[in-house]
Amino acid sequence: MQDFLNLLKKEFELPDVDVRTYSPLALAYIGDGIFDIIIRTIVVGQGNSASHNLHIKVSNYVNAAAQASMIKSLLPDLTEEELSVYKRGLNTKTITTAKNASLQDYRKATGLEAVIGYLYLNAQMDRIIELVKLGLGRIER
Repeated sequence: MQDFLNLLKKEFELPDVDVRTYSPLALAYIGDGIFDIIIRTIVVGQGNSASHNLHIKVSNYVNAAAQASMIKSLLPDLTEEELSVYKRGLNTKTITTAKNASLQDYRKATGLEAVIGYLYLNAQMDRIIELVKLGLGRIER
């Protein structure tokens, strides 16, 4: 995945930026997309199905309540740096909220997405996959 990120930077002439300077919402924005593609890849990898059925399966994990549950289970496993990014995302004031989620769950989900975005932009895909796998295992029990 680091090769993918480097290829994007090269082909689109993206500058190297210190990811620590990104706002928590910018990190959550990219993290949301990365989390979504990971879950979609897992669901599609489990077998071919109608797109509506795939969407329903993905929606079980890509929602504020599920993400809030996941990050709650992962907090003891986060590094100091990841926890700091999570708290920045958690405490960020947003204009919008999810339609079917509490504000508390929405903020926790934003914190999780910020962590994923931070790790992705730092080319730490192995760590993202480790956390998602661990979190999925914990919320599915």
